[in-house]
Amino acid sequence: MFYERKDFTSHFFRQAIFLPAQKIIDGYAVPHSVNIKVNCMIHEILKNKSVVLASASPRRAQLFSLLGLKAEIYPADIAEPLTADPPDLQAITHARNKAAFTAERYGQQTLVVAADTVVAIAGQVLGKPRDDAQAREYLQLLSGCQHSVFTGICLRWRAEELYACERTEVCFDELSRDDIQAYLATGEPFDKAGAYGIQGYGAQFITRVEGCYFNVMGFPVSLFYRLLKQLFGETS
Repeated sequence: MFYERKDFTSHFFRQAIFLPAQKIIDGYAVPHSVNIKVNCMIHEILKNKSVVLASASPRRAQLFSLLGLKAEIYPADIAEPLTADPPDLQAITHARNKAAFTAERYGQQTLVVAADTVVAIAGQVLGKPRDDAQAREYLQLLSGCQHSVFTGICLRWRAEELYACERTEVCFDELSRDDIQAYLATGEPFDKAGAYGIQGYGAQFITRVEGCYFNVMGFPVSLFYRLLKQLFGETS
């Protein structure tokens, strides 16, 4: 068996190295025998489309840039009240409202992408803290506990609307009073759901993440990709 595996591997490399006919995709040489759908990447799916990100979040804008997307940023200035509804429904509702508000301005020929993130712990939904006291209260709740992060995404394109929600579990270390005070002093907690940022100073307090890391940043990239494929098709 070992010999057969070795022989198969050698044959594979002979094919890869000596195959003469190649094509160039994005600067990389690819054998003609490899069937690659170049439009299965997010930036390829959206290459010829007008896109607007209905969000004031610099983290979401950063992720769009990392994905190679050129989108107009239009913060949807609407209320995001916390209600008694389940956290996933609240996140989706806020995202849909942002998308509808923005679509009225840009029309049907622009893909509108909207998102909203909330944190839930012990039956309580946490949005962005309104002040120092509430941020401190949120961090005390999260200290030493596991909580859930929900991000709703909504896409509007022409007459279609797609939306879904991602959930990630996050565990916090025990936070001392000094930890909380020092973190508040950074200013980071005040524009983030749950009063912390996983991609910044707040990372030092997180002991475990179960699920999509980018969801905790405020934009679940994998869910976005799945919605795009559903909206535009696998080979759009």
